[in-house]
Amino acid sequence: MPDVIVEINVSLMDPNRIIDGCRNRIQLARELWTLVARSHMILLDRAAALAIGVTMPVILANGIEIAYDDRGSQTDPAILLIMGLGTQMIAWPEAFCDDLAVRGFRVVRFDNRDVGLSTKFEAAPPIDLGAVLQRVMAGEKINPPYDLTDMAADAVGLLDRLAIKKAHIVGASMGGMIAQIVAAKYPDRVRSLVSIMSSSGDPGLPQAMPEAMTAIMQARPDGRDRELAVQHGMRIYRAIGSPGFPTPDDELRIKVGAAFDRSYYPVGVGRQFAAIMANGSRVDMLKKLSVPTLVLHGADDPLVPVEAGIHTAAQIPGSTLTVIPGMGHDIATGLIPILVEAIANHCGAADRQSELTKVVEKSG
Repeated sequence: MPDVIVEINVSLMDPNRIIDGCRNRIQLARELWTLVARSHMILLDRAAALAIGVTMPVILANGIEIAYDDRGSQTDPAILLIMGLGTQMIAWPEAFCDDLAVRGFRVVRFDNRDVGLSTKFEAAPPIDLGAVLQRVMAGEKINPPYDLTDMAADAVGLLDRLAIKKAHIVGASMGGMIAQIVAAKYPDRVRSLVSIMSSSGDPGLPQAMPEAMTAIMQARPDGRDRELAVQHGMRIYRAIGSPGFPTPDDELRIKVGAAFDRSYYPVGVGRQFAAIMANGSRVDMLKKLSVPTLVLHGADDPLVPVEAGIHTAAQIPGSTLTVIPGMGHDIATGLIPILVEAIANHCGAADRQSELTKVVEKSG
């Protein structure tokens, strides 16, 4: 079993580095806007981006439309960020993406199918989360309109369209599961893997804490009442969030409200949940992985307990496990420098090892 790191100390980022890391005028405009927005507790959404002439593009990949965001130099090694259940790409905080770009990476985040501004599977029937869970617990097979393998193909399709030959694949929660599948099925496209607050899918692992599971499984408001939907979203974050890195109410309200205003599509959550349940255990798949892998998990995760991260790392040959005290099941502002440091160091080391291997093979 890999070592567990129980303490990480990093310094906060100097905001001036954002400007220093800009590659062109469009990026400079975006980063300056983000810097101002962050200081006033405003999140950059699609309307704000359009207001300064910076669009969030949509591209056709794997037969669907995928909304994405791309920053950093195109000559830098790419990091592809994959978000979790029912969560839009803006849940990868601007500061998180900016800091990775400053560290010398091209950073691409995107909306999974059935969430955000990517294709919605309107023709597929709504799926009740509770009913799906009951069927799985009863040993019944479920047949969702798509599964995690399809979502992994979406990610690789996006890389194809962006002409990215290989990328570091970084996924959170359900996104970590998708990232694992990308690493297993498309190893030639993967520089390294980072699985955050995710799982191997082993059915014997500890389950979520009751309060966290209740928050996730509770029916979402239909969206006609913005305040009701925002309050519901805040309750979820409060139930699954990081006790050691609490998010102030005003910041959390703005975060949830920005997601609602950008796109509110609770129907997609059921279909994504069914895709997770249908995928089952990835243990055999993980044992065959050969890419450099970092597993990051919160010691205080109430939704996907830390045992899931420990188990995931134990299945992957040569993986590194980092357990972060006080971290729950979110990317709180206080966690950004910790996560960026861990991810940037891992990806950088993987790239250096890859280059060294090429030199040795060439000389031999």
